[in-house]
Amino acid sequence: MPSPQNPNRSGGAGEALARSLAARFVTNTGNSPPLGTPSRPCRGLLIAVAVAFTTALPTLRAQLPAEPLAIEPGVPQFVFDNHVVDNLWAIRYKSQVVRRVFHQPVKRPENPLAGFAEDNPSYVAVVRDEIDEATGQARFRMYYQANVLVRGTGEKLDDPNQETLPDAKNPAAAKGRAYRTEIGYAESPDGLHWTRPALDLFPEKSGGAPNNYVIGLPGRPEIEACAPIVVENVPEADRRGFKTLLLYRAKGKGAGDIAGIRLAGTRDGIHFEDDTAIAHLHSDHHNAVCYDPVARNYVMFCRAKQIYRAFGTEMIDTGASRRVASLRSPELWGDWLAHDQPRTLLVPDEKDAETMRTFFYGMPTVYRHGIFWGFLEPFRMNDYIHTEVATSRDGATWLRLPDRPKLVEFGPEGAWDDTMIFGSPAWVPVGDEWWFYYTGWDGPHGGTDRAGGVGVATCKRERLIGQQGPPGGGVLCTRTLTWPGGDLWLNVAPVGEDDDPAKSKVTVRVSDVGRKVLEGFDHPDCAPLAGSADETRQVMTWQGGKGMSDLKGQVIRLEFYLENAELFAFGVGGE
Repeated sequence: MPSPQNPNRSGGAGEALARSLAARFVTNTGNSPPLGTPSRPCRGLLIAVAVAFTTALPTLRAQLPAEPLAIEPGVPQFVFDNHVVDNLWAIRYKSQVVRRVFHQPVKRPENPLAGFAEDNPSYVAVVRDEIDEATGQARFRMYYQANVLVRGTGEKLDDPNQETLPDAKNPAAAKGRAYRTEIGYAESPDGLHWTRPALDLFPEKSGGAPNNYVIGLPGRPEIEACAPIVVENVPEADRRGFKTLLLYRAKGKGAGDIAGIRLAGTRDGIHFEDDTAIAHLHSDHHNAVCYDPVARNYVMFCRAKQIYRAFGTEMIDTGASRRVASLRSPELWGDWLAHDQPRTLLVPDEKDAETMRTFFYGMPTVYRHGIFWGFLEPFRMNDYIHTEVATSRDGATWLRLPDRPKLVEFGPEGAWDDTMIFGSPAWVPVGDEWWFYYTGWDGPHGGTDRAGGVGVATCKRERLIGQQGPPGGGVLCTRTLTWPGGDLWLNVAPVGEDDDPAKSKVTVRVSDVGRKVLEGFDHPDCAPLAGSADETRQVMTWQGGKGMSDLKGQVIRLEFYLENAELFAFGVGGE
């Protein structure tokens, strides 16, 4: 689509830049024209640079959201990443600012959740069934990596400190490891009190006794399964009728083509079918697959181990594989490597280097509300690992918060989660809260004397990252929006001294593309809101109780005035 700007303006800017660049190539000798007057050889360069620059303008513009943005009813519009925000400023601009704030979810007092100590869990994925109309309950289901202590052919150690006996029949023992990995299943009525049912699906994995494992390959009990994650929002055509799709990694001595990243589906939450290898990659961490509804394909987040640590023993040869890479595929169940190869997305930067977290263990990711939510795992080699939030609108360009806050803080020294924390990106909506499940460890990555557990931390719905208006007031002005009709709601909280709603004020102006106020929709016309610590859906009205339903189909801007208030999201319709 052509730019609405004067085409000569872009050309002029391109030509000016081209002249500036061309001037750098002119050597001013006694016989040369003055600097800034292109010589004949440079005129061709000037034209080439000007053409290249003006040709690149559509590409540069493509990196911005296409306006007007379509507002889908029921989908919260988050303001923290400026995707929907065009500008923001403080009224007292010399002394105050509108600032972005991260709110760390609060750990539940029930942590660590009981029932998992025996399995030393290291990755967890939780889903919740739909509410049963008869009981009003909705069962929670958990899939987690169980790190099972072993001896010989799989018998659990009576003494966890006892060394594993070398045994060629046991790949874990043969490698000198004291455990093997399986994917365990647990369920709960409330998300806090869990049971691990004794299933009889794969008794050969535990010496003939029942266990709670839900993933296994017939006739291959030696094949281990690890790093489960649920694949969400898959189009119906690709679901194969399954209720839940689970991604995991298979490994083990002699695994061959079985090894790598696999996908399986379940209709009842327990029995999995169509277990399929989709990428023969030795990406040994928490891989993830998301459907990208904009690109209409699938994206996998993994490690690029096909080129890093693919050969050699010295770092100069192996390279660093603990980075975040991605690849894409038009099909979910097919061979991904036939379409693409993993390419690096994220590497640690100078801020990470301040604490020598110069590796990324992984980045399990989900796609929700138009955003890729990556739970990045900065890693200090063989020591601490924590989880922080990174976000993207396209899966390629990522936002990390400048101060790199942890999603969940380490526990105090000696606590069960004082050294490593792996967060699950698939938070579970519970009432008006988001529940973030995570696993914690009380020892470093390189240690052997450590134990893992499961915890949960919570925040109010959508209140993870917000934009905070100062005491003197601040404004967030959106990009142009096509209003779908319906009333405008805000998720806004009071801030300042004691977070007192009485000192909080929120109004909204509705303007056109050029910021001309629509009649009756100015700040003075607005019925002011005070931020609420509890309500996450406050409806905005103007004089006479007027809402925005009559603006259906119009292209508008919203200008939020925030005084001692923090805006997290806005939207129209939905719950």
